[in-house]
Amino acid sequence: MLPGTLHVLARSAYNGFSQWVGFGNRGIITDNDPVEQEKAVKFNALLTSCLIFHNTLDIAKAVRALQAEGWKVEPEDLAEVLPYLSEKIMPFGEYSTHELDLAPEAYELHLDVDFTNLDPSQGGSAYAP
Repeated sequence: MLPGTLHVLARSAYNGFSQWVGFGNRGIITDNDPVEQEKAVKFNALLTSCLIFHNTLDIAKAVRALQAEGWKVEPEDLAEVLPYLSEKIMPFGEYSTHELDLAPEAYELHLDVDFTNLDPSQGGSAYAP
C-alpha cells in the first residue's frame, strides 16, 4: 500500500461515519445563520467523537475478552479495526434518562498489546497508538 494511503482511507471512513452521525435532516444544515451553522457542525463533531470513544471502549473490551480466552492479539490485527461502527447504534432508539446522574465505571486505559514492533512502513501505525 502506498504511504499515506491508510491516512486517506481513515479520513474517508471518518467522514462517512460523521455524515452517518448527522442523520437529522440527512445532514443538511438548512439555517443560513453562520452562528447556527457553526453550532451544527461542532455538535456533529462532538457527537461523532463521543461515538468513536464509545466504540473504542467496546473494541478494547472485546480484545480483553479474547485475551482472557487465550487468544494472542497482534498490533497488526488492531491496525485493521476502525472505531466507526454503526451497527449497534440506534439513532431513533429509546434511551433511558433516569440513569443520567449515575457515574460510569472507570475504564481501563491499558491494553495488553505490544505496539513497539509495529512497522510504520506497513501502514499499521495509522490506527495504532
